[in-house]
Amino acid sequence: MLRQRGVALDLEAFAVLDRRRRELIVRGDALKNERNRASGEVARLQRDPAARGGAAAQEAMARSRTLGEEIARLDAECKQLEEESEPILWSLPNVPSPRTPVGASAADNVELRRWGTPRAFDFTPQPHWELGERLGILDLDAAARISGARFAVYRGAGARLERALANFMLDLHTARHGYTEVLPPALVNSNSLRGTGNLPKFAGDLFKCEGHDLWLIPTAEVPLTNLFAGQTLEEAMLPISVAAYTPCFRSEAGSYGKDVRGIIRQHQFQKVELVKIAHPARSSEDHEQLTRDAEAVLQALELPYRAVSLCTADLGFSANLTYDLEVWLPSAGEYREISSCSNFGDFQARRAGIRYRPQGKNKSELAHTINGSGLAIGRAWIAVVENFQAADGSVAIPAALRPYMGGLERIAIR
Repeated sequence: MLRQRGVALDLEAFAVLDRRRRELIVRGDALKNERNRASGEVARLQRDPAARGGAAAQEAMARSRTLGEEIARLDAECKQLEEESEPILWSLPNVPSPRTPVGASAADNVELRRWGTPRAFDFTPQPHWELGERLGILDLDAAARISGARFAVYRGAGARLERALANFMLDLHTARHGYTEVLPPALVNSNSLRGTGNLPKFAGDLFKCEGHDLWLIPTAEVPLTNLFAGQTLEEAMLPISVAAYTPCFRSEAGSYGKDVRGIIRQHQFQKVELVKIAHPARSSEDHEQLTRDAEAVLQALELPYRAVSLCTADLGFSANLTYDLEVWLPSAGEYREISSCSNFGDFQARRAGIRYRPQGKNKSELAHTINGSGLAIGRAWIAVVENFQAADGSVAIPAALRPYMGGLERIAIR
């Protein structure tokens, strides 16, 4: 199943390490049993006044010391082998769900449904960066002077639109969809990133704080999921649904030359993230619900979109099943991703130690984790500006956002 993901599975190196480690464990256990017998013999001889200090006692003590030294050497070698094995194990992706379409590239993703009809313009629609500049609500030149490429400065109604989108999404998810709002740190440690599957494989996609074990979050999925790391939850608590609005930071390694115009692909962007800690028997149902929660935002904003099921070749490292929501962008004449809603099964829970205790049982079991964007704010901003533009360069505000914009109905050139 991993080969279906396009993963080259050369596990011989791991098999060699694992065989040697197992041999050392067996040998070490045998020596520990022998040392226990030797220690018992030393104790017996020491209790015998006639034998205490004699040659037999001295020989038994020497044998016990020799065994101890050999056991320590084997334990050290075993630890070294475990350290060499860990990078291989940490770098193995999740196994795809049987429901994930098998494919060789993104072209094999399967469209599930569409909502809304892309607007037919009686003029040539402009891209968001041109609209934003003319309206004075997006300043990419200032961002480049301050920080460099792939950053943005929003001004005036543009900044308020970003804030309005975030507040609208949080209110929708907390008041109607049952999520608890969380404001987590934007810096996390390495253990948290390992738990969600970002480390060690994707270190190059992240920003690290020099001299500290702290990383800027690529998504609020990391701190939200790790709220429950190392915990055993009661079965009755599941599912747990949390949402957060945070900045997100990505190096965009390997994306040179892609989406260089505008704000599609940024080093810093804002996002409302949804996370569920689910019961294994209901995680598929909860995944579908989380996806519907994200779709509800697009429907309320009257933005045409489609949902696609990612094939094995396009599936994310930690996911076993992913639905992408793609919003229509008039300037590109195509649908572009605005949310990935993924079921991780017990993959993240195993790494992060997230468990639940079935009612009436003493033994705990691994929970399932689910997450999705609800939504990416910057891409929602783009979609609103481009889909609601007028021939005179103004942009209408969707009805759902007007209360969050102080009643403003249109952003116009002053």
